[in-house]
Amino acid sequence: MSEVEILQLLVSPAHRLAGRPADGPAPGPDDERVPRVEVRDGLGLVGDRYYARPAHRNAAVTMMAAENLPPGADLRHTRRNILLRGVDIDAYTGTTVSLDCGTGPVVFAVRRPARPCAWMDVTVGPGAQRALRGRGGVRCTPLSDGVLTVGPAVFRVVTGADAAS
Repeated sequence: MSEVEILQLLVSPAHRLAGRPADGPAPGPDDERVPRVEVRDGLGLVGDRYYARPAHRNAAVTMMAAENLPPGADLRHTRRNILLRGVDIDAYTGTTVSLDCGTGPVVFAVRRPARPCAWMDVTVGPGAQRALRGRGGVRCTPLSDGVLTVGPAVFRVVTGADAAS
């Protein structure tokens, strides 16, 4: 168990990084970051583009460590959903973790890496795709309903290699 901070939450109703990176992102709101998000077991984040989509149920939520981002980059650039400070979330692939913002734990199965794509060179900056390899965040399946908010949270490994620590 460790104290972490949820720095940002992003809920995007549209898939804005489609097609060729040279064409730029699709139009959409300037800022899709939110202070609070509802999480639904097996479905994802309410209002997000991957919510309840069968093809994305095992990877409906993405998390990323703020420590891996270059200065000035944030969730608007990476299109991940949850930006954490204080935990190397990439190291927890294959485990089950929880985040508790004070309203009860929200449990996630950390399924696989969220590999950076060519869009990172456009949205974050030249060389970002290569720089973020192995540090681009993780794709998760929510295993419980709950609410996450920006601010302090408790991170806990529920099952997996480090669950006892």
